Amino acid sequence: MNTTLQKPVAAAKKDSKLANNWKTKSAEELSDAEVLAMPDSEYMNDKQLAFFRLKLVRLKQDIHDNAGQTTETLREDTVVVPDPADRATIEEEHALELRTRDRERKLLKKIEQSIARIDAGDYGYCDETGEPIGVGRLLARPTATLSLEAQQRRELKQKMFGD
Repeated sequence: MNTTLQKPVAAAKKDSKLANNWKTKSAEELSDAEVLAMPDSEYMNDKQLAFFRLKLVRLKQDIHDNAGQTTETLREDTVVVPDPADRATIEEEHALELRTRDRERKLLKKIEQSIARIDAGDYGYCDETGEPIGVGRLLARPTATLSLEAQQRRELKQKMFGD
């Protein structure tokens, strides 16, 4: 069994042409590539924090919108179907939809915690090591609380010890 931790094969590359775009744009106008291109010395500056807050708020709003659509879909689909196979298919689709919403509910809690971390000034730094999580990781998972290395250690520990 190979237990060595491996780094991701292709890390996100900074585009030097975009490196200074953040200085003239508001957080709403910034793209992921422009935030990624910011110099490391500007890590978690006011613009980055505003950018990630906006990203989290939009994600939260999308989840709320999806929840409303789910309610409407379930309400519309509750017709009596005499065929047991059709009824089973509809029930399975409803169960899948509800499982998805349950996952989104848990994500909503993490989004709220991430927004609170921005307010507290802790956002973007690993809970275990205190090191920067990294803009690339936060773009991929805005609710991340661990650096990539700390997350890999935790997953390896869980795999080995069933923690």
